[in-house]
Amino acid sequence: MTTLRKSTAGDGEAVLDIWRRAVDATHDFLSPEDRQAIEAEVVSFLPHVELDLAVDDNDRPCGFMFLTPGRMEALFIDPDMRGTGIGRMLVAAAVQQFPGLATEVNAQNAQAAGFYQRLGFVETGRSQLDGQGRPYPLIHLRHRSD
Repeated sequence: MTTLRKSTAGDGEAVLDIWRRAVDATHDFLSPEDRQAIEAEVVSFLPHVELDLAVDDNDRPCGFMFLTPGRMEALFIDPDMRGTGIGRMLVAAAVQQFPGLATEVNAQNAQAAGFYQRLGFVETGRSQLDGQGRPYPLIHLRHRSD
């Protein structure tokens, strides 16, 4: 059974492994140079922030999200666990904590965009560049809180 908990310092390597594998499985639109640069940025901060983790019965992380007040900054699921409800569980917890939750998704990541739409997110705008000024368009989303 999958449960949610906050990350600890000991989760850093497992979280980075999930991030790497998830990006490699879903972000084939990244140039090799950008993929490497983004990883360097992620390695420098991800293990040091508090994350919401989905863990299995053995307390092994299988997905995570990074929340700031009212925003989901990141959501990544172990590629071997995609389609098992982990992403849905994490998003539901985030929406419960922050009704009207905002997030962004790469426009080239059609599977992720569809996932968010199925969970009640609506497009609120677009950007031609990502947050670091790279040429990866973003779709800005907000959850329809009923």
